[in-house]
Amino acid sequence: MTREMLRNFSLITLLAGLFVLAGCNKKVAKATPPPPPPPPAPTATLAASPNMLQQGQSTTLTWKTTNANDVTIPGLGTVAASGSRGVTPDMSTTYTLVAKGPGGTQDASARVTVSPRPVAKASVPQPSEADLFAENVKDLFFNFNKYNIRPDEDSVSTHDANFLAQHPDMKVLVEGHCDDRGSEEYNLALGASRANALKSSLQEQGVSAAQIKTISYGKEKPFCTANDEQCWQSNRRDHVVLEQ
Repeated sequence: MTREMLRNFSLITLLAGLFVLAGCNKKVAKATPPPPPPPPAPTATLAASPNMLQQGQSTTLTWKTTNANDVTIPGLGTVAASGSRGVTPDMSTTYTLVAKGPGGTQDASARVTVSPRPVAKASVPQPSEADLFAENVKDLFFNFNKYNIRPDEDSVSTHDANFLAQHPDMKVLVEGHCDDRGSEEYNLALGASRANALKSSLQEQGVSAAQIKTISYGKEKPFCTANDEQCWQSNRRDHVVLEQ
């Protein structure tokens, strides 16, 4: 082998060694793993049954959550992931549930409408039959030695008749009275005429005859005992009494 050939062989060998060394030193790229999936977001539901109440009544809150490790309801505090609880709100309230987890926060709400408690009405005592009678039925007064109903007493007779016609179960006794002048017999007859005059007037205005009885006391039961015109006028009357 000539010297030139030997020099060329040495050069080729050197280049081959360098190529092999360069190939051995080349780095291989590593594969990057994909990122882990994000944690699932929480879910939450909240319901109230019933959702309309009156003050003093109760309702039941029912809830359910997933993917949450911190569940709260203001007013109830921290609660289980799912459950139910009875509550008695004093006023209309919106309950809100907050569910927190690695995947975020979710809330749910339920509205409860509360109506005021009905106010009990104070019982008003009803007037008795006797009270109604005394308030609505009045006596009639007469002129001296007369038994016809005076024009100024017509309205009294009409009011009595209207009330008695509206209360057919009420039965009355019409008492004829006189002042103390004149004989006992005369006044008994005059008292009877006065009582019958009112009875006829009441019947003409729609009161049943079965509701009315009459009696004359003449001057036996005076309402006033003074000896003057004012007292005599007070005794000349038809006194109407409710029969029990």
